[in-house]
Amino acid sequence: MRLSSDQTRAILRCMHQQFGPHTRVSLYGSRLDDAGRGGDVDLLVETESPPTLRQRALATVRLEQSLQLPVDLLVVERGSRATAFTRLARAKAKLLEPA
Repeated sequence: MRLSSDQTRAILRCMHQQFGPHTRVSLYGSRLDDAGRGGDVDLLVETESPPTLRQRALATVRLEQSLQLPVDLLVVERGSRATAFTRLARAKAKLLEPA
């Protein structure tokens, strides 16, 4: 996984501030490949209540400013009906946990 401990903490702090303390955040996509280079930060964010467009936008902007990297958020309400893309992301994702 190509995220530092500081980056992981920043991601979790931002997502918990924006979506609540019980939000689950997982990394999927190119940053899981330790041999890769560059790429955006793809995050699956699972919330307890339906996320608003405003929450998603603010979270993206704040996280991109904090990490100085492009971020792609897939935000879903936990327990909601999953799309094919959400199921694919979930199958390959790694849960982020505080270091």
